[in-house]
Amino acid sequence: MEVAAPRGTQDILPESAAWWQQVEAAAREIARRFNFKEIRTPMFEHTEVFARGVGETTDIVEKEMYTFMDKGGRSLTLRPEGTAGVVRAYIEHKMHGVSPLQKLYYIGPAFRYERPQAGRYRQHHQFGLELLGSADPAADTEIIGLTIAFYRHFGLKDLEVRLNSIGCPSCRPQYREALISKLKSRKDTLCTTCNERLDRNPLRLLDCKNPDCQAQMKDLPKTVDFLCPECREHFEKVRRYLELNGIKYVLDSTLVRGLDYYTRTVFEIVYRGLGAQDAMCGGGRYDGLIETLGGPPTPGVGVGIGLERLILTLEKQKVFQPQIKPLDVFIVACGEKEREHAVDLAFRLRLYGLSVDFDILGRGMKAQLKAADRSGAIVAVIIGEEELQNEEVVVKIMQSGTQQNVPLLDIETALTSIIMCQQTARRSGN
Repeated sequence: MEVAAPRGTQDILPESAAWWQQVEAAAREIARRFNFKEIRTPMFEHTEVFARGVGETTDIVEKEMYTFMDKGGRSLTLRPEGTAGVVRAYIEHKMHGVSPLQKLYYIGPAFRYERPQAGRYRQHHQFGLELLGSADPAADTEIIGLTIAFYRHFGLKDLEVRLNSIGCPSCRPQYREALISKLKSRKDTLCTTCNERLDRNPLRLLDCKNPDCQAQMKDLPKTVDFLCPECREHFEKVRRYLELNGIKYVLDSTLVRGLDYYTRTVFEIVYRGLGAQDAMCGGGRYDGLIETLGGPPTPGVGVGIGLERLILTLEKQKVFQPQIKPLDVFIVACGEKEREHAVDLAFRLRLYGLSVDFDILGRGMKAQLKAADRSGAIVAVIIGEEELQNEEVVVKIMQSGTQQNVPLLDIETALTSIIMCQQTARRSGN
């Protein structure tokens, strides 16, 4: 038996957890500023939710889903992305009846069987945003703007929005026919998967990663040249609103995204400091998805932000370091009797709101003081026999080494005051 995590997964160890905690906290704070509310959906759904929602001819459904039969004979799938599950919950709980506009976010794992690479895992984590109920181009900009604000929070400034419109069911058939006409003469140069999709779903060919296929896509018709008047107006307003917000973008006619539910606006945000693997996230509008899954006709737009890629970027670019809050108190007990008081005092101080630790390895006082130093605690509380007789403890400020006696009766408020003073001094650099 090999004792190792499955390929494409990773353990997030305590020394790395601070990155995750602060990235997730920032996601929640930015979502709050834009008035998005959290939703939590199951990690697995009925397979049909993804097959119908994501699209049966996508790489996700054909190659990458983790699908299994449960003991009741039902086909279930670990979620490969977040939008379809959120839409299922929106329909099931009739959220459109609660409010015509739903602004939702989620943070959680997703699962895809794909080749692992830097910042991409088979179990990865997404910060997702879904805005349901508005067809206004401002909703598209709201999603893009929130995502940009999230990245800028960490000091990432060299960001670029790649933007395209893939039209709607009214104008896309004309583009589809033009695409098929152009590519049929190149069938011999396309991969097997592209040949299979040429008639069924030709837009998927634009998303193919095969270098030989990519070479054949350079002179193809552009989706924006086939937009109907309504889609063209929508796209022009999205671009206008981005410009009003000072968000730079470039038009990318090859951008279609890898999911079938997209309509009109599609986008990716890249960070140019990363090199070839520069895509940080992607999203777009999906006005027909809710109806496809059995709900009322409802427009929607969203984005999925990969957290592994973000954390990898932050570590590589050194533009952000997580701020780790130090331990407040480490209690040192000089003997067995004093140890009983340490156990009681630790619990009292924790209930009061302080972070506290103490020795549970039975070490001597010298070793405990070393442990207090290694813990990074702001203060050490030393309980000795003489101090107990006087109903007091010694409080040692770890940074300066200064000590003072503090009565046990007032220990909670006294420690809080001392720790606050030390924190202020550290922030001011004194």
